[in-house]
Amino acid sequence: QDTDEFILPTGANKTRGRFELAFFTIGGCCMTGAAFGALNGLRLGLKETQNMAWSKPRNVQILNMVTRQGALWANTLGSLALLYSAFGVIIEKSRGAEDDLNTIAAGTLTGMLYKSTGTV
Repeated sequence: QDTDEFILPTGANKTRGRFELAFFTIGGCCMTGAAFGALNGLRLGLKETQNMAWSKPRNVQILNMVTRQGALWANTLGSLALLYSAFGVIIEKSRGAEDDLNTIAAGTLTGMLYKSTGTV
């Protein structure tokens, strides 16, 4: 059987466009950032409290570090993904083409805007 599994409206693409993929990209980056940040927070929390005995204050300090780092990384990566996706959609709509140049331009603009707020 060579028939398709899904019924698509007439004229619809079988692949997702850049706008539909933006939601997956943003959500995936937020989840990845939260997981990475939580692991980093656990590492930092254990390192900073290594001289303390296992007690409630130590556990609270470790949990605070895990949640703080998790939120920080999730916000950072989510913001970058949002910028990248927005630039990608805007460039694709303005050019009217779907190619690798859109991806390169979106990544470049995202990096430039992200680094423009930092000091040299």
